[in-house]
Amino acid sequence: MAKKIHRDFDRLSGVEKAAVLLLCLGEKTTAEVFKELTDNEVRMISRAMMQFDHVPAAMAQKVLDRYKEAQQEYAGFFINGSEFTQNAIYATGDPDRVDALLEEIALGTGDRPLETIAMMEPGTIAGLLQNEHPQTIALILSTQKADQTGRILPHFSEELKSDVIYRIGKIDKVSPEVLSNIEEALRREIGGVINQEQQQVGGVDKVVEILTQMEKGLDYKILERIEEQDPEMAEEIRKKMFTFDDLVHIDNRSMQLILREVRNETLTLALKTASDKVQSKIFANISDRAKTMIQEDLESLGPVRLSDVEAAQQGIVQLALRLEEEGKIVIPGRGGEEILV
Repeated sequence: MAKKIHRDFDRLSGVEKAAVLLLCLGEKTTAEVFKELTDNEVRMISRAMMQFDHVPAAMAQKVLDRYKEAQQEYAGFFINGSEFTQNAIYATGDPDRVDALLEEIALGTGDRPLETIAMMEPGTIAGLLQNEHPQTIALILSTQKADQTGRILPHFSEELKSDVIYRIGKIDKVSPEVLSNIEEALRREIGGVINQEQQQVGGVDKVVEILTQMEKGLDYKILERIEEQDPEMAEEIRKKMFTFDDLVHIDNRSMQLILREVRNETLTLALKTASDKVQSKIFANISDRAKTMIQEDLESLGPVRLSDVEAAQQGIVQLALRLEEEGKIVIPGRGGEEILV
């Protein structure tokens, strides 16, 4: 026989009160409730229920009264707000917009100095940060959206701009302790707290986003300074700032200026792995004779090393960047310009 419990209602544990309530509601209701609980919760409540062979009327009444009070207190419905929001954003169907919104929500939950910075004037932010250590500035700016960082950097000296960009490129993940220290420094100026989860805030991709939002010519100067410190990083940044596939966005006149300086052998090799869009763009801007020759060469071209193809493509990309720097062509999508389609 089960052990009788004679304790007062107020001395029952939460699990025991739940057990009493379910005993009062009956087996059918209890079975439906158990469907919504975890296995561990079912085990805990079941063990408590098995202690009873009698529920005093006064105890049953108190449990039912408390249940009615809870119904009124928590009237409405329960939902996982975070999960609901994410699912709703995903349902919008635009991958780029989804990623941007989720990133902003992740960085923008709560009252945080880093969130406040995102809404401040670039000149004001630069004034707040200019006397900080370049590494601190890099960490702070790497948490901001690329266009905002691109507007802040021009307020710094040439040397500081390049140093900060280089340091952003070297950042990977930042520990909660480091972010807390940064937040503590900012709190004295603008207040707030920081999300304690690790965040991907820097890296080469972040640098590329920032540089492509900056004024034409300024990105080249920064890259030159970075190259003096770290040639490998500078090369990686250049490759990601403008790729061979991006040639499809260049206007025909600019494309023709680029192709005039490319040998047919180099162009053939570069087109070995090119997309149909890139091939069509290039073929539309060379003579029919050159197009026929290159197509025939492509058909007869045997296996080649991927590194050789990439080198040929990168050579054309570097040529395009040089022509842009000289002011002879325009590369859409850089310096805040819209991509032409």
